[in-house]
Amino acid sequence: MKAAVTKTSRYEPTLNETFADFADHYGTTVLPARAFHPRDKALVEGAVKIMYTRIYAPLRKMVFHSLKELNEAIHRELEAHNNRLLQGRNYSRRQQFEEVERDALAPLPVLRYELKKQFYVTVMKNGHVCLGPDKHYYSVPYRFIGKKVKLLYSSSLVEVYYNYERIALHSRSKGPHHYTTDKEHMATTHQFVTEWTPERFLIWAASIHEDVRLYIQHIFDRKQHAEQAYKSCLGILSFARKVGDDRLITACKRGLNYGIYNYKTIQMILERNMDQCHDSLFADELPMPDHDNIRGEEYYQ
Repeated sequence: MKAAVTKTSRYEPTLNETFADFADHYGTTVLPARAFHPRDKALVEGAVKIMYTRIYAPLRKMVFHSLKELNEAIHRELEAHNNRLLQGRNYSRRQQFEEVERDALAPLPVLRYELKKQFYVTVMKNGHVCLGPDKHYYSVPYRFIGKKVKLLYSSSLVEVYYNYERIALHSRSKGPHHYTTDKEHMATTHQFVTEWTPERFLIWAASIHEDVRLYIQHIFDRKQHAEQAYKSCLGILSFARKVGDDRLITACKRGLNYGIYNYKTIQMILERNMDQCHDSLFADELPMPDHDNIRGEEYYQ
């Protein structure tokens, strides 16, 4: 079937990657049947027919109110089928398994197989890749910056592959816009100089205004690894081209006043035009307006 065999071949068919990974996890060999040769599938089709008559048929008219009840009923019928004597023989499937097959089996893996999905990305200049469905960033070794890699992710793990070699492994985290970083992956650990450095961003910010430089410095101070701040700093400084230096300077002043240092804060200030308020943005006290419904400070004396 197409779900298991991606491309047929008389000599070397291509298996679905997830199916092949499942087989490798359990030490199982997959041998696709030949096309247009029904007899290759005779044992499989026969087993399906037996399960249909021995399990489905006895249960088809019964009513179950939970999946647990249904599974328990299926298990009972399956045990009865395995303990029934084989036709024309004096032993059952269960006896054959215990006496012949069990000793030939390898133990199951400690961990159950988890279904994995794929995602292709290019490693960013900060040494991280973004898992799109979660919008979460994971580090990879710095030498793969700019390379296109494949992410295989399950409910608990994220693996990063380059040319069929696993280059990084992380526990999956679903927090959007956060970073999972292995310090051994970072360029600064190896004294490696990339095109992006903290000094470059600070010089760029200082060329706009001292308040902008101070805001960028606070962002770096709050990150465990400098590379984690590169993308936020790039986004903030890019606003100078979009809205002008003056608006960015005012937005950074307001951000410093808030004490919140990230890209989203500056973006919100600019999108809501909070930087263009003409009243005293940073005044310690605002004058009380005159209105009949306001009692005034004299009322409380």
